[in-house]
Amino acid sequence: MHRIFGTSKKAANKATLDGAITSTDSRIDAVEVKIRKLEGELARYRDQMKTMRDGPGKTSVKNRALTVLKQKKMYETQRDQLQQQVFNMEQAQFTNDNIRNTMTTFEAMQESNKTLKLQYKNIDIDKIEDLQDEMADLMDQANEVQESIGRSYGVPDDLDEMDLEAELDALGEELDFESTEVPSYLQTGATTSDQVPDLLPEDEDPLKNVEVNPQEPSKAPEGPVKM
Repeated sequence: MHRIFGTSKKAANKATLDGAITSTDSRIDAVEVKIRKLEGELARYRDQMKTMRDGPGKTSVKNRALTVLKQKKMYETQRDQLQQQVFNMEQAQFTNDNIRNTMTTFEAMQESNKTLKLQYKNIDIDKIEDLQDEMADLMDQANEVQESIGRSYGVPDDLDEMDLEAELDALGEELDFESTEVPSYLQTGATTSDQVPDLLPEDEDPLKNVEVNPQEPSKAPEGPVKM
């Protein structure tokens, strides 16, 4: 059956930048290992030539060292090329990621735009303006009610503000005068005679004509005291 109709070939795995970068990094590591191995051989040949005299043996070691050095240079060139390839692929991957992020952002903005359009379809600007006007009218009515409730009763409407202010100033001056007037007997610096008023006239003082002997005790006058 398969021989007649044949079978479809399996789809080859598509190469990706991540896979190519990983593969190239592995090749770079392998080349680095070879370079370090050649560097070790060069060091050994260099040490040998230091202890050898000039002659065919030293020349043979020198030729082998030159061959190893050429191989080392070749591997270093390959390493540099591979590193440049990795750099180029990383730049391409960075650009690809930026494009993918840009597309994701664009799709999100499209979805948001659709959502906003659906929401604004349910909003009527005229109804909002009517609601604002109705709220303003209600606030005006509330202010009128407050003014009516807070109105004063029994106050004549024909009072002049200038007359009221003049009367208030005159009342303040009278209060200041009354608060500054102090009786003479309470004033600072007044004598005892000023502080205590005389209760009896001078000619009716019963003790005025009484003589007092300093050697004798004083005697109270006989008889009733005329007031």
